[in-house]
Amino acid sequence: QVQLVEFGGGLVQAGDSLRLSCVVYGRTIRNLVMGWFRQAPGKEREFVVAIDWSSGNTYYITSVKGRFTISRDGAKNTVELQMNNLKPEDTAVYYCATRDWGALSDTRGYDYWGQGTQVTVSS
Repeated sequence: QVQLVEFGGGLVQAGDSLRLSCVVYGRTIRNLVMGWFRQAPGKEREFVVAIDWSSGNTYYITSVKGRFTISRDGAKNTVELQMNNLKPEDTAVYYCATRDWGALSDTRGYDYWGQGTQVTVSS
C-alpha cells in the first residue's frame, strides 16, 4: 500500500523559513515525478513545484521562484520543500503527490496524495 506522509508545517512570521518533508512508503520514488501542491481556504488546490526524479529537473510556479527549493533523497525515499522568505499569501495546506500522467500542474494526473500539512504565515 502506497502512503505519503508530510511533515514540517507550522505557524511562522513573514520572512521566516520552513522545511517540509514528504516520505513515501510502499513505492520507490526513483523515476517518478513528485509534486507539491497547496490549498488555501476557499480556493482550489494549486500546483507549486514538481521534480522529475530521473533528470533532476524542477518546475516552479512564478510566485515561489527564488524562495522555494525542492529536493529529493533517494536513500530516504523523501522529497523536501525548503521555503524561505515566506509571505502571508503562502498560507495553505501543503500536499505532496506522485504523478502518474498528464501535465505537471494537473491534479488529476497525480495518483497518490499525502494528508497535507498546514503552513500559516502571519504578517
